[in-house]
Amino acid sequence: MTSRQDDRLLDCPPAPVACRRCAAEVQVRKSSWEQTSIQWNAAARAACVNLDEEPHDTCPALRSAIQEATLTGAIKVVDGEWAG
Repeated sequence: MTSRQDDRLLDCPPAPVACRRCAAEVQVRKSSWEQTSIQWNAAARAACVNLDEEPHDTCPALRSAIQEATLTGAIKVVDGEWAG
């Protein structure tokens, strides 16, 4: 049995986004306007003080930075159809 290469991220790889409050840098990919994938590393987790308060949520300052990066085109939306 052979496995095939996973090409799903080739069309839209994750992009770095830094939080304006703590400078934590995460990798972000948007599959649609509604769906956001965030990859945290150890340095970003250590920098973000809000993760202690809300471990299953994203810091509001980081969320704002991701929204701005998306609206300015710094992050590509895979399914770029605007639903708003």
